[in-house]
Amino acid sequence: MTTLNVGMIIPCTEAEGPGRRFALWVQGCPMRCPGCCNPEYLEFVDNKPTPVAEVFAQLIAARDRDGVEGVTFLGGEPFSQAEALAELAALTRQAGLTVMIFSGYTLKALRSMDKPGVAALLAQTDLLVDGPFMQDALDRERRWIGSTNQRPYALTDAYLDLVNDWDTSPETLEIRVVNGRLVVNGSPFLLDKLGRKTHM
Repeated sequence: MTTLNVGMIIPCTEAEGPGRRFALWVQGCPMRCPGCCNPEYLEFVDNKPTPVAEVFAQLIAARDRDGVEGVTFLGGEPFSQAEALAELAALTRQAGLTVMIFSGYTLKALRSMDKPGVAALLAQTDLLVDGPFMQDALDRERRWIGSTNQRPYALTDAYLDLVNDWDTSPETLEIRVVNGRLVVNGSPFLLDKLGRKTHM
């Protein structure tokens, strides 16, 4: 049974990519980008070990309940759990949904990486936003993108039009109370105005 080390799941969000999306933050990242919006997901510690089949069942429930069009993998660093996410991504696309990934690695680095699951995960990815976050190069024009060095790639035709004409509408901030805990996700710039940083 393949297991993911999950940081957090939001079953339906409009702040983490095009349309309504199921957002999955993974736990653990080898990078330490200054100003990271999700410092709680950097350490490689057990957070919420969850079978891939269970996460996929949650995704299908979100599709049926909320009309999500796909999943977004964030982190942490998704490619640090490439094998498990490749399995989940394959199930996702078989269900007719899309896969978007935010990675601190560049696409060039990922394509040359000799690490189990990386090529398989890329093969199941529709939309990739790559590159480390650079807090001295904030991108205030493109929605969902943190810094100007980061680039979107349409790896299938699903979001080709978006990559050619990227969304520049205002950023989104979402605030929820989940089990008595305040959960905030969306634009890091809007989060700064609240005086806190949390899930991007």
